[in-house]
Amino acid sequence: MDSSEWLQFVSSEVGSPAPEKSVPEKAPILQMPTPPISQQGSPSEEIPESNTVVSVSTTFFPGASLGPLPPDLIILSTDAVFFYVHCHQVLGASENGFNSLLPPKQPKSTEDVGPIVSMPESSSVINVVLHTIYNLPCGHYSPSVETLIFAVDALKKYGIPVAKYVAPSTPLYQQVLSVAPVAPIEMYTLAAHHDLYDLAVPISSHLLAFPLPNLTDEQAVRMGPIYLKRLFFLHLGRIDALKRLLLPPPHPHAPTPTCDFAEQKKLTRAWALASAYLAWDARPGTFYLQSPIFLVLNGFCILRLDLSASSMESALSPLGDHLSCSLCQATLRDRIKQLIIQWSVVKTTI
Repeated sequence: MDSSEWLQFVSSEVGSPAPEKSVPEKAPILQMPTPPISQQGSPSEEIPESNTVVSVSTTFFPGASLGPLPPDLIILSTDAVFFYVHCHQVLGASENGFNSLLPPKQPKSTEDVGPIVSMPESSSVINVVLHTIYNLPCGHYSPSVETLIFAVDALKKYGIPVAKYVAPSTPLYQQVLSVAPVAPIEMYTLAAHHDLYDLAVPISSHLLAFPLPNLTDEQAVRMGPIYLKRLFFLHLGRIDALKRLLLPPPHPHAPTPTCDFAEQKKLTRAWALASAYLAWDARPGTFYLQSPIFLVLNGFCILRLDLSASSMESALSPLGDHLSCSLCQATLRDRIKQLIIQWSVVKTTI
């Protein structure tokens, strides 16, 4: 059970004395931040020693204003939380009769509250699914990464078109995108599995620093070959772009009495050496390996493709500390500025 809040309904035991002030039947009289523990018993059980506690969703409860008609369907989760919803709303969103759990039509009776349908999912997952069906945001419940993954998978299971209900204009799309910075590979895999290209593209920008060797077999299989190829091509493309942008050295200036072409070759060699360490894997032990551009792993320096303009500048600017010529220093600054501008427009998404 996640941190979702549930509304508690307490019904007095049969035969217990009536309170001094009458309370309407089924009226909510207590609200708690979390559902009761499972040891308290199922909502349908009678507990002789105490009152029976029934956990009901704080969004989908009998008196909720979710439509002009009262709810006519009750959904029960595996952790004994009740959701009061509208059958036409659920069936209208599903293409397979809600995984054949619901009949196509319900009996027309104003007194009948509706059938109770048990679902093999937890209340946190069902909560996200129902919010999606009703086009309601669920961010205030702070669903976990696992809950979002199970919920999107459940949408497909219950015949709810994932491409339609996780489109860019939907609340669930925004919720998945909001957790992408903390779980990028999980959310990218989820989007890839359901072929949600519009969702996978912005998520992929958070994978520039993801080490591809860390990709598990399960993630690769679930992701599928197309989106796996796109992720690899994103990394390979940025590496090739960086190599191409770093290749030209600073343009030499006209010879002066104190700095001729031979003297300027020192800057060219230094630039080539620094560029090699920036664009290719390098052995540890040089000054440039202290740059935040690199991650030291197993004795090698691994390039970070999410390097920022400030990181690139901090790695190349120290070359000017060893130059006595002011013109060489100026050409170096211009070359670094040009490199930063060119690197900023390199594609950062699949």
